[in-house]
Amino acid sequence: MDKTYLLTPGPTPVPPETLLEMARPVIHHRENEFRTLLGQCREGLRYLFQTRRDVLVLASSGTGAMEAAVTNFLRRGDKALYVNGGKFGERWGKILTAYGCQGVEVPVAWGQAVDPEEVRRALDADPGIRAVYVQATETSTAVRHPVGALAAITRERADVLLVVDGITAVGVFDLPMDALGIDVLLTASQKALMLPPGLAFIAWSEKAEGFLEAADLPRFYFDLATEREKQADNQTAWTPAVTLIVGLRDVLGRIREETLAGVFRRTAKLAGATRAGVLALGLRLFAPDHPSDACTAACMPDGIDGREVMKILRERFGVIVAGGQDQAQGKILRIAHMGTVDDIQVITAITTLEYALRKVGHPARLGSGVRAVLEFLGASSARFIVE
Repeated sequence: MDKTYLLTPGPTPVPPETLLEMARPVIHHRENEFRTLLGQCREGLRYLFQTRRDVLVLASSGTGAMEAAVTNFLRRGDKALYVNGGKFGERWGKILTAYGCQGVEVPVAWGQAVDPEEVRRALDADPGIRAVYVQATETSTAVRHPVGALAAITRERADVLLVVDGITAVGVFDLPMDALGIDVLLTASQKALMLPPGLAFIAWSEKAEGFLEAADLPRFYFDLATEREKQADNQTAWTPAVTLIVGLRDVLGRIREETLAGVFRRTAKLAGATRAGVLALGLRLFAPDHPSDACTAACMPDGIDGREVMKILRERFGVIVAGGQDQAQGKILRIAHMGTVDDIQVITAITTLEYALRKVGHPARLGSGVRAVLEFLGASSARFIVE
């Protein structure tokens, strides 16, 4: 298959123009040309995060920023609450344990969002908890957690931070760091930022400064205080991923040109169209009550293995989607609609999904999925024009 359609919730497609920018000769990271480049990116990242604070660029995957969000703000033995509703919520618990912190788990059924009142009760019951760690989007289940409601709870507590993994949320839907009162926010390059994997980004509030100064967990590469000092001078503490930062300047410029509001509207439209197509095919949504606009998780019919459907999509049409993990393996498919994904790619995903489902014996009505997508996109376009 020569042509592929990458519709996984990371990595996402990279704009061809951005790829061309990254194909230019590599520049040296200790010269003025790089200082100018990083300075432009830092300004664009403030716009993306909707913050007046510094946003640091790290050469790592998003997990590196998750680890930094633990080691730079907690002390040995600290208690931290973490929301565990999927593979990435589970990861917070593993990082906390690895560094000798006491993780207080708030378990959430896969496909469901956390109840903010449960978090409030846990904090009230244990005044020793110093931070709440949560995903804005739990990518493994396509659930959007209520970050705004959680921020309202932690804003009342001067001694509790709200740390948000926005890896599949920043640039997907409105997540204004300063306005909400998020204390630590992080994301990564391979999602809504339309870049290859390899960059992570993290910012923290004034409230979090005191936690940063008191933190005593071991760290070296991910020492945010050292990194901030360097990046204030438009340099980095360690060798940066120069080529990816060149691409970052390009995609940040694209986002600013479209405006954040425009990006959010477009992504919401594609998410709604995908859900409409999935439902029209006779499938259920894995996260019907709190779906994220980053990706849609579709439940496979009884008796049908999602891995077989994925194989048909990949080998017959070059359509690459993601499957379920752990308890959801073979039971769901995850289709992304963020970054540079457009109407045609969503139409392609639903059309080929219909074919694959019929091939494995699911009686989807011919043309039902694509009709629902087109009707949704048509209605949405008319609504956005009026607005």
